[in-house]
Amino acid sequence: MAKAIMFQGTGSDVGKSLLVAGIARALTLRGLKVRPFKPQNMSNNAGVTADGGEIGRAQMLQAKAAMVPPSVHMNPVLLKPQSEIGSQIIVQGKLWGSARAAEYQQVKPQMLPFVLESFERLKSDADIVLVEGAGSASEVNLRTNDIANMGFAQAADIPVVLIGDIERGGVIASLVGTKAVLPSEDAALIAGFIVNKFRGDPRLFDSGMEIVRQATGWGALGLVPHFDGADRLPAEDALALDQPLRASDGTLVIAVPILPRIANFDDLDPLAAEPGVRLVRVKPGQALPGNAALVLLPGSKSTIADLQALRDAGFDIDIQAHVRRGGHVLGLCAGYQMLGRTIADPDGIEGAPGTVNGLGFLAIDTVLTGKKQTTLANGRDFGGAPINGYEIHVGETSGPDCERPFLIHGDGRPDGARSADGRIVGTYVHGLFTDDAQRAAWIGRLGGTAGGFSYDATVEAVLDGLAAHLERHLDIDGLLRLAR
Repeated sequence: MAKAIMFQGTGSDVGKSLLVAGIARALTLRGLKVRPFKPQNMSNNAGVTADGGEIGRAQMLQAKAAMVPPSVHMNPVLLKPQSEIGSQIIVQGKLWGSARAAEYQQVKPQMLPFVLESFERLKSDADIVLVEGAGSASEVNLRTNDIANMGFAQAADIPVVLIGDIERGGVIASLVGTKAVLPSEDAALIAGFIVNKFRGDPRLFDSGMEIVRQATGWGALGLVPHFDGADRLPAEDALALDQPLRASDGTLVIAVPILPRIANFDDLDPLAAEPGVRLVRVKPGQALPGNAALVLLPGSKSTIADLQALRDAGFDIDIQAHVRRGGHVLGLCAGYQMLGRTIADPDGIEGAPGTVNGLGFLAIDTVLTGKKQTTLANGRDFGGAPINGYEIHVGETSGPDCERPFLIHGDGRPDGARSADGRIVGTYVHGLFTDDAQRAAWIGRLGGTAGGFSYDATVEAVLDGLAAHLERHLDIDGLLRLAR
């Protein structure tokens, strides 16, 4: 029977997902069969498994770190925030329903059997399961019916390691304070702690580690310095969009309006890694750069609400000017729907039923439907370049410009649409730019030259580097001894 250990945080964005990915790769390189597991996740960055299920993007990366195919059981409950209707609830990969935050608290007891079933499935084919908590372990106001943190740890009877983020400041108080607010039976499950994202001379925090150890009785498992390659890995949390991109000398400018309900924004990561590309994330209140070769409209969890946000920010006017100057526009998923003439929501999937006008750059119309498409995608684009990606969307799109599809799937299905002059393109496929050949084709169309590197190999190398980093700074043998 596999052992398990759970990693919880003193707050959101303390680095739980990255640490689990790095530990997964380190243990895999030691020869162990590792499976990542997150009972409940909340994210609009999702991926698709081979059987057509949805899981959080972080668990996709952790599966890659463990060198195993991703499974719906690695993230049995995924909450995808929408606008007026609350969050979609994805259970073991499939859409289960929707609920607002308060309603979901009543739903959670129904989720625990699914969570425990998935956990047991993973354990049956592993040496160790690395469990990641969600948000903060100290949110005791949400402890009733909890399935994401201590509620799961109690139900599965597994030890917990608590992670604190020193970059935020106050890490001693956040670690010691977590023990202070937790019920004694929950605090008793915590066996050790990690301080993450340290910068500077680690000797300066020796006394800090000892203070936490003495105040809590937990074992000190490591002070982890900031890992420089973290921004080269796909991010799950939208907080990553607030972090500056690495400086680029690229002359090919790709501009991306950042809208409130952006989804699957890891579509942008391979472009940001291209040395000849300067990716510009443009927030409301800023103007789209006039020298952009491409304006890219990314996915959204609420197409109609984000289309209104785009208009409120004046981005529609900027895009019109960009097109008049001869620029290119690419819409991905919801961004594709926005480029059309109309978006109809007759069943009120995103809010009040009705129809709104799109941006009108493509002669297409979209009807949002209750049926959700989640599938892996492969094929070739209109120029013959290969495509490997995935689809996650609701809605059916049709119209004259669909007669010029962007791509043909391997099974012969067309997808997407192109304007008559070829400068406006839309597609439902995510992950386009992860495919090196497809990324190079786009950069070539825009007049640039691709860097000729493998994005997947880059991610693998960063994961190896992260594993080596954690082997140096964490007591991984101690973590293995704690697991049960």
